[in-house]
Amino acid sequence: MAKAKHSVATRKRKKRVLKQAKGFWGDRSKQYQQAKRVLMHALRYAYRDRRNKKRALRSLWIVRINAACRQAGITYSTFISGLKKSKINLDRKILADLAVKDANAFKKIVEMIKK
Repeated sequence: MAKAKHSVATRKRKKRVLKQAKGFWGDRSKQYQQAKRVLMHALRYAYRDRRNKKRALRSLWIVRINAACRQAGITYSTFISGLKKSKINLDRKILADLAVKDANAFKKIVEMIKK
């Protein structure tokens, strides 16, 4: 029986890595070994930052809601606890969007909470 050769699988694997490394600088996009090393690093950053992005956006929403609350004469923490007590189920993303794009609607929500 003939020896099994891996050239097809190896070529496919190398082509996949080099395709993903396209756009990297210098030999990092040309040489398989360097491309693989740098790609693994890049993929780790990508994985981590997909989670960090969610944190950063939530933080941004809170800042925007807080700014709008202060203009309406109420603190952020009072606003959030008021939302929960009055059973208004709006998440921070929607509230931040209202605060930026529709200030009148946001002020109406604040008035409902103040009652």
